[in-house]
Amino acid sequence: MEERKGFGSNFGFLMAAVGSAVGLGNIWGFPNKMGASGGFTFLLIYLVLAVCCGFIVMVGELALGRKTGHGAVGAYKVLSKKFSWMGWLGILSAFFILFFYCALGGYCIKYVVLNVGDLLNAGFGAEAIAAAAEGTSPGASVFDALIGNPLEGVIYGLIFVALTMIIVLGGVGGGIEKVCSIGMPALFVALLICIIRACTLPGAVNGLKYMFVPGWAVANGVIEKAPSFFEVLSTAGGQMFFSLSLGMGAMITYGSYLDKKENLEKNAILIIVMDTLVALMAGLCVIPGRFALDPEGALGGPSLLFVTMQNVFHKMDAVGPIFGILFYLLVVFAAISSSISLLEVVVAHFVDKAREAGKGDKRKTYTLIAAVAVGVGSILVCADSLGNAGIAPWQLLGLESYSGWNDCWLDFWDMLSEGIMMPLGALLMSLMIGWEIGPEVVKEEAEQQGQKFGAYGFFKVCVKVITPLCMLLILYGQVMSFFG
Repeated sequence: MEERKGFGSNFGFLMAAVGSAVGLGNIWGFPNKMGASGGFTFLLIYLVLAVCCGFIVMVGELALGRKTGHGAVGAYKVLSKKFSWMGWLGILSAFFILFFYCALGGYCIKYVVLNVGDLLNAGFGAEAIAAAAEGTSPGASVFDALIGNPLEGVIYGLIFVALTMIIVLGGVGGGIEKVCSIGMPALFVALLICIIRACTLPGAVNGLKYMFVPGWAVANGVIEKAPSFFEVLSTAGGQMFFSLSLGMGAMITYGSYLDKKENLEKNAILIIVMDTLVALMAGLCVIPGRFALDPEGALGGPSLLFVTMQNVFHKMDAVGPIFGILFYLLVVFAAISSSISLLEVVVAHFVDKAREAGKGDKRKTYTLIAAVAVGVGSILVCADSLGNAGIAPWQLLGLESYSGWNDCWLDFWDMLSEGIMMPLGALLMSLMIGWEIGPEVVKEEAEQQGQKFGAYGFFKVCVKVITPLCMLLILYGQVMSFFG
């Protein structure tokens, strides 16, 4: 059987794993949810969940992947007959996330092009489009033009799919590791530059207060009322799982490529710390700029990224296009570092099956097939134009009762993946480790080649009791947020 190639170094693994965790959820989700959910209070709850749930699931997924040497489906099949079906939750989650991730990534590529046009004072720039529109902000004009042209959205979405496919075709070492080892340090530098500019703008201090001062958002009329503790718990939990790439098979797959000599406990901690740091850095880049230069702009979701931030760059005058290019480039990379891990989840399963059957490395074949499937899904999301094209789920599927989850295909796929499958998968995995195969399996894998698992006592208590209880609350909160 042909040898299964993995990461060339622990640094490469870390950058790939952090790249998987760092994505669009960090850029537009974390800072908005933090501010609207009590600022520092949200951060504290997020950190507690990251320790009691995120760390536990992260170590568990990395250990399961490395122990079995298989991706999401194969790992569960090897370890437990009762839970062998669970790997398909990860693969389906990865597929559904990729559908809207590639669409949004394509939009980001378009915004790089728009800001390049502004820098060159060309007719394809954002300023030229805004000048031709009347009665709307520059950012709104540009975004309205984009979603008003579904074909253009489809083209850019497929470009993003193609970029993702090309990287995954290069394999773990030649593609994923190489891109992330260069791209992640560059992302940190780009974020720092954008943070310095955003936080030095007049009025930026209000953005910092929104993010960090408890009760400031309510007291200053930014939000109507403070959410309940349970709402904050649910919001922080959902953000944690989406942000850390848990419950979607990515960490199991990346763990399967990790060398036995590497410390699982240390790597899990580093991934969580670095992802949280990037999320905070993204907030310091985005939110102060919004409060300084577009006080009435959106604070989250696509509108924050594509309307509010474009308005911010518009008001920076001559340097605006430069910062616009830099910002949207870092968002493109954040998105693509996540999309390659999601596509690898799917590809790895079928490549492993082919290898075990003696058919050799079929990576090119399965990567192409998976990319085509993702492309079809992303076309649907792009053509839908965020619910503005008359082909939203409630329209096509006859779901007449609007509930907030079927107004566009992006929300529909998000509901299935982030809302249900990811927390459910993490819950079932913790139950499997805690009560089916036993936490000793993880301890044994974490202590390979003389490594220490210092937090094993904490891990054992959490995986048996605390993590499943927290996961039940998070899953309930996620379901209620979509259907309540």
